[in-house]
Amino acid sequence: MKIIGALAVGMIYQFYYGGGDTYNYHTWGSRIIWEAFFDSPAKWFKLVFGDNTDATGIYNYSTRILFFYDPSSYAVVRVAGFFDLFTFSAYSATAVLFAVFCFIGVWMLFLTFYHGYPDLHRLLATAIFFIPSVFFWGSGLLKDTLTLGCLGIATFTIHRIFIQRKFRFDLFVLLLVALLGLFKIKIYILLVYLPAIIVWVFLENLDSLKSLVLRIMLFPSVITIATVIAYFAMIKASEDNAKYSINSIAKTAQVTAYDIRYLSGKDAGSGYTLGELDGTFGSMIALAPQAINVSLFRPYLWEVNNPLMLLSSLESVVFLVATLRILFRYNLRIFRVFLQPPIFFSLIFSLTFAFAVGVSTYNFGTLVRYKIPLLPFFALSLILITDYSNRERNVGVLELTE
Repeated sequence: MKIIGALAVGMIYQFYYGGGDTYNYHTWGSRIIWEAFFDSPAKWFKLVFGDNTDATGIYNYSTRILFFYDPSSYAVVRVAGFFDLFTFSAYSATAVLFAVFCFIGVWMLFLTFYHGYPDLHRLLATAIFFIPSVFFWGSGLLKDTLTLGCLGIATFTIHRIFIQRKFRFDLFVLLLVALLGLFKIKIYILLVYLPAIIVWVFLENLDSLKSLVLRIMLFPSVITIATVIAYFAMIKASEDNAKYSINSIAKTAQVTAYDIRYLSGKDAGSGYTLGELDGTFGSMIALAPQAINVSLFRPYLWEVNNPLMLLSSLESVVFLVATLRILFRYNLRIFRVFLQPPIFFSLIFSLTFAFAVGVSTYNFGTLVRYKIPLLPFFALSLILITDYSNRERNVGVLELTE
């Protein structure tokens, strides 16, 4: 499925869009780096691993690379430039290697949840591997493929190190690589991910205590400590990027949303609006319900105006029906399971991320790509909520029978 997705993305960009990001990453990016290798391996090394603010000695190549001075986009070009050495800069083969990297990450994510819920393996596999927009947009030569893979690797290694307490050097290296990848390519994913994963680790370790009374007494302190650590982790992660500092993030959301809606993303699909963003944190928070709704459940069927939007809309309908079914079937019972550590992590990350991309995109064509990291985690939260709620109901029936 990942290979099919990787090849399909290239075809869509080439024959439907007539160009776009994946084309620019390769033809006007890694292909030029590959050509530099035959001129001088030292120049290739500098283009792949060197400082992209210094074009000394590589000026005739850097001026032709479209994203050379855009750090996050050039990180994708670097990876593609490395893979091109093994694929002779064949686009399809390089795209498949991107898909392979992502598959390693999502397989690790599957193993993380399979460890706790082996009886749910088919549903877990569906949520992680087979959501259409995830295996499509998360397989090609794009930022989203790398960041989705990094999310899976980070979740697996954090679970192994801090929850299962398996302290191995290779796990720490993988964790650093994954976090660095998120930091370099899409730092806002890291800013949303860190608070959720830190709270998960604290809750899992709290659950290991045998005394229920002690767990209840320590719970407020654990949440407070985890929140403080997450806050400072966010500050540390964003200190080298002024756009994503705590003080600037609302303004960044406003600028990004209007840029995608009216300028850079105007041809990527249909635009939408949630309300007025004035660059303040208050105006952004006020739009949270609409932002979460647009990321998870829109475009609605009546908002569709092209084939790709139709596919995205049908997927959103499935998520909407599944969510409503759980809400109506289990009613208030679902609130009792929210603090189960894996559910809390999956739900908090997916809803926070839904808010972040929904309020800062304002274009359905772009949103369908930006939101793919949240979809597996939201689907996982629905699966686990259903499983825990069914367990509670079955226990209640047995007790009543006795």
